[in-house]
Amino acid sequence: MIDRDQQPTPQFQRRCAALAERLQTLPDKPQETAAATLRALWHLASGRAMSVEAAEQTALPVLDQAAEARLADLISRRLSGVPLAHLTGRQRFMGMELLAGKGALIPRQETELLGHAALSVLHGLAAKRQSVVVIDVCTGSANLALALAQHEPKAQVFAADLSEDAVELARRNAVHAGLSDRVELRVGDLLAPFDQARFHGAVDLLICNPPYISSQKVAVMASEISDFEPRLAFDGGPLGVRILQRLIRESPGYLKPGGWLAFEVGHGQGPAVLKRLQAQGDFDRTQTVTDAHGEIRAILAAREAR
Repeated sequence: MIDRDQQPTPQFQRRCAALAERLQTLPDKPQETAAATLRALWHLASGRAMSVEAAEQTALPVLDQAAEARLADLISRRLSGVPLAHLTGRQRFMGMELLAGKGALIPRQETELLGHAALSVLHGLAAKRQSVVVIDVCTGSANLALALAQHEPKAQVFAADLSEDAVELARRNAVHAGLSDRVELRVGDLLAPFDQARFHGAVDLLICNPPYISSQKVAVMASEISDFEPRLAFDGGPLGVRILQRLIRESPGYLKPGGWLAFEVGHGQGPAVLKRLQAQGDFDRTQTVTDAHGEIRAILAAREAR
């Protein structure tokens, strides 16, 4: 929410109106309105890096001539297609102010659907145990791993990504969030970094936000995504479900009795992926999470304790 004690100045209103005429907001970043974008860039020009949400809660400073020039340059770069989070170096996720950069996909609000559903499951598991083990694969900037660790003190989280650049950003985020002691980062392909006896049949929650865009669709994606964010983070192969299929197949060997698998799916993929998961027979019950349009965007599956 914007600081209601502060009225937008005519200068801000003029810039906002001009920005609104040219700014193209992506559907998966609805929070980045012209006004919110301008506030975030305004703060950045003054020397303070913060997410859109943080900027909306912070009074705008007065800009001197040098800061005005920096703001004009930042607006120009944003209109050229550079993602806002790459300019500010910040992105809010599940209430956490995280670092953002070219090394990993910028966390989206839609992934919070998966995060909150998984956190609810994790709270239930933690209520019955002294500690809970979480593995997050395709971790990217570690937004899910860090959010789960932040909101569930009993969780010991292990996370991995195939991209060394992503894991480097994830490690900086862990330090930034003060969670390095509870979130361990590894580099490797999906579950390969955890193919050790200590993890086999020992994981309470296995979570994943995988690449799920089909390779054919990558060519027609908005340039703000395809030109600036790592293809490895969103290209899910010919049908977009290559990583999801591997995850469903490989995950049962890591989950303890009573453990859960949770993952995000792309638009239109939910019914088929759910059917595939249920047909495999390794899980005793499933649940889905839908978005505001009623579309399945996350699937959770449990192996009942026996």
